[in-house]
Amino acid sequence: MPSEPQSSVDSQSWWTLYNDPDLERLQQLLLANSPDIASALARYQQAQAASDVLRAAQLPTVNATAGAQRNRQSERRPLRVLGPTSPDEYSSATLGLELSYELDLWGRVRQRVEAGVAEATAAQADLAAARLALQAQLADTLIALRGQDADAVLLRETVASYERAAQLIGHRQAGGVASGLDLSRAQAQLESTRSQLRQTLARRALLEHSIAALVGESASRFSIEPADIQNTLPSIPPGMPSTLLQRRADIAAAQQRVIAANANVGVARTAFFPLLTLSAQGGMQTSDLGRFVEAPNLFWVIGPALVSTVFDGGRRKADVARAQAQLDESGQRYRSVVLAAFQQVEDQLALLARFGEAAHDERSATQAAARAVELATNRFREGAASYLEVTSAQTVYLQARRSALDLDTRQRRATVQLVRALGGGWSAAEAT
Repeated sequence: MPSEPQSSVDSQSWWTLYNDPDLERLQQLLLANSPDIASALARYQQAQAASDVLRAAQLPTVNATAGAQRNRQSERRPLRVLGPTSPDEYSSATLGLELSYELDLWGRVRQRVEAGVAEATAAQADLAAARLALQAQLADTLIALRGQDADAVLLRETVASYERAAQLIGHRQAGGVASGLDLSRAQAQLESTRSQLRQTLARRALLEHSIAALVGESASRFSIEPADIQNTLPSIPPGMPSTLLQRRADIAAAQQRVIAANANVGVARTAFFPLLTLSAQGGMQTSDLGRFVEAPNLFWVIGPALVSTVFDGGRRKADVARAQAQLDESGQRYRSVVLAAFQQVEDQLALLARFGEAAHDERSATQAAARAVELATNRFREGAASYLEVTSAQTVYLQARRSALDLDTRQRRATVQLVRALGGGWSAAEAT
């Protein structure tokens, strides 16, 4: 079954699955301003124009000619015009039409057009693939940025909590209830968390700059406000059918290039047959410009021309071998693209499954770490433990919560890559 780039509503607006208004706005900005999409569009337009040039070869070529000359012929020119009495200097004016048409007896022109159309279709698929790749990169980067936003919120809350704890330990140390060691541990924990917050903000800034470059904006004037986006995961249909891969633009492009290469083999083989061209020429020609349009000035020529190469030193045979090798290369590239597509889908499905299991385990770890913090805090308040137990429990709890947020982000990013691997979104009918 031929592969075609998906053009349904799902593939055109798959990013709405993530419920992020900024993502919708940025996707529109990407399509309008991205230099990468603009360059891919220009490549497609070049291929389309080349295809139109080849199509034109199926029609006759008509040229108009017009010329006026002042001539002087040699006095000793053999067979002078009008004999020895002809003038040495004379004028000549010509106005005419020339028509030529190649009879496509062996399919040379037809197969060249077929190859050109296939190349143009492949370029169109390349444009769709480039657009989807950039859209997926934008969605992936924004989801990563939202993950940094969530991490920053968590770290700010933790910093505020650690500041209160440090103040409390300071008061207890001033009253002789807590030791200076406990205060130092609380302050070290607070400063370490502040450092982690600043690192998170630095990573967010780099992601923001990356998005600016994607959508064609200056990074110095571009910003995305932090937002609390609900962590929703698109519902992945069970038993994702492999027929969805037929929508992938890169598969469609590789398939069209096989078709083009096969047509080029046919073109190379037609070089062994003669070329038959019909031509005609007619118009007016005279040396008397004042009496240009008269019947005696009319001339015409019409007739076929048959051209066949007798000896070329093996050039045509080499052209056929080269075209056949290009066909073999295109076939193997097509096979490679299909295998890579299946791998990419299976990779993302595996990641989603394992990330889901890991997220469940991480939530359990977070709950256990929260209980450990509560128990350690109670023991410290009762004087049964040092503040080291509290800081250790709090560190584990913070790491568990950050790991849970990171897994959520990685799951969402894996769904984006799955969308890209499938060539766009999927509808309920396709999923079943």
